[in-house]
Amino acid sequence: MDLEFTPEEVEFRRRARDWLAAHVPPRPLPSLETAEGFTAHRAWERKLAADRWSVVSWPEEYGGQGVDIVKWLVFEEEYYAAGAPGRVSQNGISLLAPTLFDFGTEEQRARVLPAMATGEVIWAQAWSEPESGSDLASLRSTARRTDGGWLLSGQKTWSSRAAFADRAFGLFRSGPNEPHGTGSDRPAKPHHGLTYLMFPLDADGVTVRPVGRLDGKPAFAELFLDDVFVPDEDVIGEPGQGWRIAMSTTGNERGLTLRSPGRFLAAADRLVRQWRTRTDPGDRFDPAEPAETAMRDRVADAVIGARAYELFTWANASRFTAGETIGAESSLNKVFWSEYDIALHETALDLLGPDGELLDGSPAGGPDWTEGYVFSLAGPIYAGTNEIQRDIIAERLLGLPKGRR
Repeated sequence: MDLEFTPEEVEFRRRARDWLAAHVPPRPLPSLETAEGFTAHRAWERKLAADRWSVVSWPEEYGGQGVDIVKWLVFEEEYYAAGAPGRVSQNGISLLAPTLFDFGTEEQRARVLPAMATGEVIWAQAWSEPESGSDLASLRSTARRTDGGWLLSGQKTWSSRAAFADRAFGLFRSGPNEPHGTGSDRPAKPHHGLTYLMFPLDADGVTVRPVGRLDGKPAFAELFLDDVFVPDEDVIGEPGQGWRIAMSTTGNERGLTLRSPGRFLAAADRLVRQWRTRTDPGDRFDPAEPAETAMRDRVADAVIGARAYELFTWANASRFTAGETIGAESSLNKVFWSEYDIALHETALDLLGPDGELLDGSPAGGPDWTEGYVFSLAGPIYAGTNEIQRDIIAERLLGLPKGRR
């Protein structure tokens, strides 16, 4: 792993830093989990795309700059360091787009990717169902053959961005209706007979029902599908091969594309600044005050964790550059960043003390940390629960025998 940057990479970092300094909004945008914030973040995506910063690693023909993974990671570091807005298009650019590059057709890429890059079309993720979360292969939503396409029926839940998004992507059972059928209709394995499809959220037969949350923000939605027509051109890959394709998507979600190290490096840096503001190390650095020593150590752990994740990511980037893949090792990535995220936010809130309970205008910066903490709690659940990820690590990486299911 070479941690020395080339002159070209240094120049790219400078260009990214200068552009962000000139364009990042001076005040945070409203939450993208509200209608107002969603609109504001969509406008930010257009601004990014206008100068080809929305999807820097994509080919130029789709709105990118065609840079390699090293420059993408450099851009991510600068993006988070600049305090730039969250990416409302993340489901599309981080999950669906890599799948289309690997398994989509030229026509699909030409049709879908440019509008994704500009934020004109925002994508929702339609994986989970009421009885199929971590056990995604047990899903029951169906895709039935019809003239020129498919009819989708069923229910998806916890669909990220679906309350305000334009289109969605997900898996549907195109083989036997029941994953555990009987006789000749029973598939050899429940993940057989699944098809990966894209579909519009405003189509006839689609009902979008936002999921109520304690904070009142409809970040998620349930999707009810009643014979929703989807043309053949919106099937990704071959019908019945959806599971293999979906595993590529979840690998991206657990690995590099969803949580780049820049996110955590910036958060750890904010935490250090907050610690120095809330605690004067020169005056209160006293071994007789174990609470201060403990807080100092926790802040140091957060910095070390962010740096460790950065180095681990650079190591994987080197492997990608050499043509390797990380496969099941993406589960290591997912477990680490999801649990690290919680620990970092807990440290910040403990440092804030009572101010950490405040929303809407905390003078100590409480809203960012409080909202971030609430979101971090979902990390061990989405992208495959950490319990499932530990099974994958044990069985596929360590070679341990499978436990009872």
